[in-house]
Amino acid sequence: MLSRIAESLFWIGRYVERADGTARILDVHLERLNQMPLPQQRETSRQLLGVMGSRPEKQDLELSDLLQALAYDRTSATSIAGALGAARENARRARETVSSSVWESLNTTWYGLTQHRKDVVGTYRFCHWVVERTAMVRGLSDTTMSHDESWQFLVLGRSLERADMTARMLSTHDVHAAGLSWVNMLRCAGAYESFLRTRRAAFGDQQAAEFLLLDRLFPRSIVYALSDAEKCLTQLNPAYQRVGFINDASRIVGQARTFLEFHQTRDLMAELPEHMDRVQKACARASDAVSRTYFSQADELSWVGEVS
Repeated sequence: MLSRIAESLFWIGRYVERADGTARILDVHLERLNQMPLPQQRETSRQLLGVMGSRPEKQDLELSDLLQALAYDRTSATSIAGALGAARENARRARETVSSSVWESLNTTWYGLTQHRKDVVGTYRFCHWVVERTAMVRGLSDTTMSHDESWQFLVLGRSLERADMTARMLSTHDVHAAGLSWVNMLRCAGAYESFLRTRRAAFGDQQAAEFLLLDRLFPRSIVYALSDAEKCLTQLNPAYQRVGFINDASRIVGQARTFLEFHQTRDLMAELPEHMDRVQKACARASDAVSRTYFSQADELSWVGEVS
């Protein structure tokens, strides 16, 4: 497969998942933010932007600035609209590889971005619309594309981004922990019903955090997402190694997963910020390693005109 096609598919997976994760995080914070006194609203908005990797351009943030930065800014890949635009552009570049259904779904989603009000109520509905549209894109990619190398790169990007976004979502609990229940966090991840069926009577902050971090069967848990990324990396580079890992990405992802699974702690909540920071850094390093291994050749060759 051409490096540029593989790279485009990897970033389609990342950007679609980023739009979905950002929509879920923004949705769970909207009502609380709208009810806060203005000074607290500004500080919480600033902290939330920091967690999401976006730097505010001005000191006195309004709620409308937060909505623009995380939902509607088409020039930034950290916003929902920007991520969906980047996913569509990568699908256009890989048009010969993605299915017509995936392309049409991304294209329709892109043109639907302008049909939403940019106030709090409109953004709430926008977030729900984005979650539905991204679910459609994922479903179509899984059911209309052959599960070959192309699809593996797409799922690899999706899995790394999902682990990162779940870590960011859990990090936002510290932005204003007093008013944000773990029920809301579970609902944000679409995990509430699965959590209740799994835990039944045992319910609390510790149990909810463990579920979103460590559950091996729930698709949005960090351990599940990292395991999916490992499987994709194995499929993409199935060479048998008796000792160690040559593929840096496999090593990074595997270390992050095993640390979470085998690290025993009695107070997960106290260590949660440290764990989330470690996961986000691992996802960033793994993404860089994937780029160096599979995509850098296309950039190098482009300087001498050898890439068509």
